[in-house]
Amino acid sequence: MAAHFLDRLLAAIQAPLPQHWLSRVVLAFTRWRLRPFKNFMIRWICRAYDVDLTEAVVSDVRSFASFNDFFTRALKPEARPLAGDDGTVVSPVDGAVSQASVIAGGRIFQAKGHDFGLVELLGGDEERAQPFQGGSFANLYLSPRDYHRIHLPLAGRLVETVRIPGRLWAVNPATARAVPRLFARNERVAAIFETAHGPLALVMVGAIFVSAIETVWGGLETPPHRSAVSVVEHRGQNLVFDRGAEVARFNMGSTVLVLLPPGVAEWAPEIVPGAAVRMGQRLGETARGRSTSDGTSTAPVSSTRESGDA
Repeated sequence: MAAHFLDRLLAAIQAPLPQHWLSRVVLAFTRWRLRPFKNFMIRWICRAYDVDLTEAVVSDVRSFASFNDFFTRALKPEARPLAGDDGTVVSPVDGAVSQASVIAGGRIFQAKGHDFGLVELLGGDEERAQPFQGGSFANLYLSPRDYHRIHLPLAGRLVETVRIPGRLWAVNPATARAVPRLFARNERVAAIFETAHGPLALVMVGAIFVSAIETVWGGLETPPHRSAVSVVEHRGQNLVFDRGAEVARFNMGSTVLVLLPPGVAEWAPEIVPGAAVRMGQRLGETARGRSTSDGTSTAPVSSTRESGDA
């Protein structure tokens, strides 16, 4: 009972805040290049969240141009091997599983007592949502300690980018329990891909202080903060990405949802709420997927752009 009251109290405190204004201020602070400030902030985060920089291409805090440069740091190619083969669905991020299940009745489970609509999540377009009705979803949360680049779970061709306006509630287990339809209310960017196994959606959800979402094909998608859904078509651009290729990044952090159509894949038994995941780890197998004997391959994490601000 006390925990439930605290969740609701924290949500109530956030409700009147100027969420977008605060996020713009934090975005400006994270891009300051003043050495004493950015070095202090990087060292503080590393200590507070036990950040492991040994996997990063740049491991000396003094060598990052800004706090955001540190937060969006690149990893060494060998740090995240890809599990399985081309039919294995891999985690797009480092983080933790919030939920992973079936999209039942057009609803996605959020937390006890809360769910939200698939159509609403994808910007209100029923045609865009239709392929995923009855399919599978995985909701993956990134903490401040995590690697904040986002990679493609299956090889695919980009179809469209959907930029969806919304609030900027904090995204964490407490607000998921307290705020109805949290992930369909927050500002977000949905990237829709065609793959050999069917369509795939990556929905990148913003949050207070962490609302800057960047893609490798469009640069900074948000901000600016929009008042209406904005759709960019890519069908004629032949934007093809390998499995494991970098496709986006959070300037700060938040949550990514992976959506797949019905019958395409089954999530691995270990993909349960609270489980830690790393980019390239097996999320599940497609109907055509075949696991390797040790669950990994030597394929490197590919990227279409090096580290740096947009």
